[in-house]
This record gives sequence, C-alpha cells and structure tokens, in this order.
Amino acid sequence: MAWSLFGTWVRPTRNQQDRRHRHKVMASAGEDIVNNHIIVVDDDRDYLLILGKKLSNLGYDRVCLEDNPDHAVSLINSGQEFDLALIDMTMPEMDGMELLGLIKNTSPRTECIMVTALDQASTAVDCLKKGAYDYLVKPVAADVLDLSVGRALERKRLLDILELEKGGGVPELSDEKAFAPIITQSPVLIRVLKEAELHAASDMPVLITGESGTGKELLARAIHAASPRATYAFTPINMASVNPGLFEAEFFGHTRGAFTGASSERVGYLQHTHKGTLFLDEIGDLPLELQGKLLRVLQNGEFTRLGSSRSQTVDLRFIAATNENLDRMILKRAFRKDLYYRIRGGWLHLPALRERSEDIPLLSHKFLSKYFDDPGVPGIEQEALHLLLKYEYPGNVRELKSIIQSAVNLARGHAVSAMHLPRHILQQGSRSTGSERPDINTAISPLAEIEKSHILKTYRRLQRNKSRTAKALGIGLNTLRRKLEQYGTR
Repeated sequence: MAWSLFGTWVRPTRNQQDRRHRHKVMASAGEDIVNNHIIVVDDDRDYLLILGKKLSNLGYDRVCLEDNPDHAVSLINSGQEFDLALIDMTMPEMDGMELLGLIKNTSPRTECIMVTALDQASTAVDCLKKGAYDYLVKPVAADVLDLSVGRALERKRLLDILELEKGGGVPELSDEKAFAPIITQSPVLIRVLKEAELHAASDMPVLITGESGTGKELLARAIHAASPRATYAFTPINMASVNPGLFEAEFFGHTRGAFTGASSERVGYLQHTHKGTLFLDEIGDLPLELQGKLLRVLQNGEFTRLGSSRSQTVDLRFIAATNENLDRMILKRAFRKDLYYRIRGGWLHLPALRERSEDIPLLSHKFLSKYFDDPGVPGIEQEALHLLLKYEYPGNVRELKSIIQSAVNLARGHAVSAMHLPRHILQQGSRSTGSERPDINTAISPLAEIEKSHILKTYRRLQRNKSRTAKALGIGLNTLRRKLEQYGTR
C-alpha cells in the first residue's frame, strides 16, 4: 500500500513501485498507519492529498496524512515514532511553529520540514532556529520535495549512527529477520549490526573489515536484505580470483565478436546486478591496475561494454570487504587512496571471535544442530565446551564451524566430548591447566592494571588502529585516546 488519508489506502502504480529501491519505505498490504515513517500535517485536505501523492510517486510508502494538528500531536504523544514531519505553517487549530515546538520537545529525533504559502526570509530563519531542517514554499515541486526529504532523512540516519557510537547500551534491531543469520549475544557485535541496519537505508558504499572467517559476506547479505534493494540481485565477487585479463569482460560484459572467441554477447556483473547490491569481497587483493577501472563505476555508475562505444549507466549499491589493512596498503602504494575513500562511505569492523567469546556456546550449539542427524542427541559435554571457550580461533567463526563438524563426525551419534576435538585444542588445554590452578599466595592484580593490559593488548592486535580498537572495546574514541595517553602510548 502507498499512503493513508483518514483510513483510505491508495495503491501505487507499477512505475511508482519500480522507484521504491531509492528509499527504505517498504510496507505490507495490511499495515496500519502505526509506525509509519513520515507524517504530513496540513489543514487543507486538497493540498494534503497532493503532497501525499507526490511522496508516493517518489517511492515513500509509509506516509500518514493528518488535517488536524491536535491529532498529530496525540499520535506522537502516544509513542508513535516518525522519521520526518512535513508541517504547514498556517492552521486554524494550531500554528505550525507551535506544532514544530511540540514535536521537537516530544520527539527530538524527528526531522521537521515547514511548508508555507508565504516566502518570507524572517519566518524561514525562525523555523530553522527552532529546529526545522528545511523551509519549503507552496506549491512544492516534486524534485524540490524529493531533495529536501531525502536530505532530511539522510541527516537523521547520520545522527542516529552518531548517537549509537556515543551510547553505552545495547541497541535493538528493527529488522531482526534480515540479521537473523548472524548469531550473537555480544553487545559489541550487536552495535555493529545496528549501525549496519542504519547504513542499509541509504545507497552509500559500505566497507566491512575484519579477520578472515568473521562473517563479512554474511553481514553484507544482511545489509542487502535490510535495504530497499532486497528484491533485486545480490552478487558476491571474490576480487582475489578475478583474472586481470578478463576483468572488463566479466564486470562490464561484451558484445558479440568483441574479441577472438566471443561468439555471443555477455552480460557483465554490473548489468546483471542492476538495482541490486554488488559485494566486492577481499577488495584489498584487487591488482592496482584494475582499481582505476573499478573507480569510475563507483563514481558515476557508468561503464562501457567491450566491443561497444556506447556508455551505459547502472544503479548499484557497492559493499566491499577486506581482511587487509588498507591504510598500510595505501602507504605502500598498493591500494589507491581515491578508491579507498570512495568505498569507505560507511565503515563496519567485525570483531574476531576471541573478542566475543560469549558467542562461542551459541555458535557451537547452532552448528551442532546443523550437523547432528538426531535432534534428541545431547550436543556437547561441558569439558569440551570449556576447551572451546579457551581457544583463540585464528580462523574465527569459520574455524569453529569446521571444528564442530569434524567433532560430530567422530562422535558418531553421541555427545561431543573433549576426545573428539582437534589435537591442538587439547594440547592448548593441557598447557594451561597448571597455570589456572588457584594459588592463594599469588598477588591479585588491581582492576586498573587488568583494564590497561586488555586495552593495550587489543590496541596492538588491531595494528594500533584507534577507531577499530574503540569499536572492539565498546568505548568512545575520545575515551580510548585519553587512556592511551595515561598509559604513555600513542
């Protein structure tokens, strides 16, 4: 359904439906106006319908139209959240400036755009001072409305990300289904997933970093599933396996006879993924000479098929991933700086499994349920789980999955015990047994020393990258800098 006026729904045209990929505005056919994202308040019902129609044509489905400002206030006071409010300036029941103040006091995270028939600079300034994002003059052209609404929602998204980084609590995901394949109870990873969900609403490129096996492609698929492009193609490409000689043919496609042996046309990755998401895995392994060819597509979406002189445009969302330190590669001139800044629109760092050990039991039982034929068989003995919790997992989640699969094969229908685990995990357990025995004569380290040791260890493990370290530890960047200064480390 499209938008609602006094309980009446209007179905969008096929052309309107095709434009939905530009905005995160999906709604189900039976959905009520509760939890709609945009509210439009104007006492002129005819103009209210016009604005609603324009928003629907722009692809915004979840729009609540209100001709009574008092009712709009009651909706917000009742706890309904709106990302954006379009407010008429002159209404008999309540002045638009008054409504703006009430919305900002009750729901400060709602962006507001004022709409008026009077083009007065002093009024526009007053609106902006009171918290409005923009000031539009009737009649509002569709392109002006599109630009203003898009920028306001983008501003809200960026502010939500900043608030997430500053906050200390564990956020809740709005689209749990999209992120359901990622099993976690780690507060650090949940915050990463929430930030990923916020990035999913936009078209900006996203760079995912993390060690091998941390689930970078899984996160990329979740971003795609939570985005307006979810109904279109998700195309993963391992950049390390791209043949330099066939790069253009594979990415851009070619016409018949473009080169020897090309007896038919080929649709490249770009055209195949039109309106969808192209996932560039291990982008740090892309040869330097190919990075410039990829950059142009990222900049303006243009490419030319081999054998053709006609430039084509493609609409794509790019997500890149790497386990390499791209900053270090740039210094070594192994990675283009302009490409780096182009792909790093949003940056998400996945923590290693050893940094979220609370997820090891969850993941172990998930993999056990996958590989055990009989769901009634007890999964894993406590001793075996204890050994798994102490292991560092250089291969991360992928390695844990392989360990569990091997152990299930050896257990042959019985519960997994310590004897079914790989030798290096058992040896690790025997080496640490003596050191873990409690000794009443051993001095107890102060909490501050333990904290210092943990922070410095994480900082060194992440190649002294302050941003990644702060994210991994779940603390603010300024807090990390202050502590590093206290420790005499930079």
